[in-house]
Amino acid sequence: QVQLVESGGALVEPGGSLTLSCAASGILFRGLVMGWHRQASGKQRELVAEITPGGNTNYADFVKGRFTISRDNVNHTIHLQMNSLKPEDTAVYYCSFRDLLSQRIQGWGQGTQVTVSS
Repeated sequence: QVQLVESGGALVEPGGSLTLSCAASGILFRGLVMGWHRQASGKQRELVAEITPGGNTNYADFVKGRFTISRDNVNHTIHLQMNSLKPEDTAVYYCSFRDLLSQRIQGWGQGTQVTVSS
């Protein structure tokens, strides 16, 4: 059974930091592109960052220099270190996976809420 379980979402003040984690099971983790997407209220879900099996990363322009994605192929987890958070980063953050040769997302986690507010 495929499971992606996110954790780490919280309320944080602008300029603060937060680390999200996603624990994966039931998938061939080492061979998949893992990613984080987010969806703000009333908006479409958008890509935040992805990391390939080999560790290559891809970031949305709006998080470059602030967020860092990483993966642990032993423990089948990924992390998203988020620094210099802004109110516009407020959203539900979702963990995802896809095959390296396809852009189609094959699975999603349940999401974790990040709220940036003073």
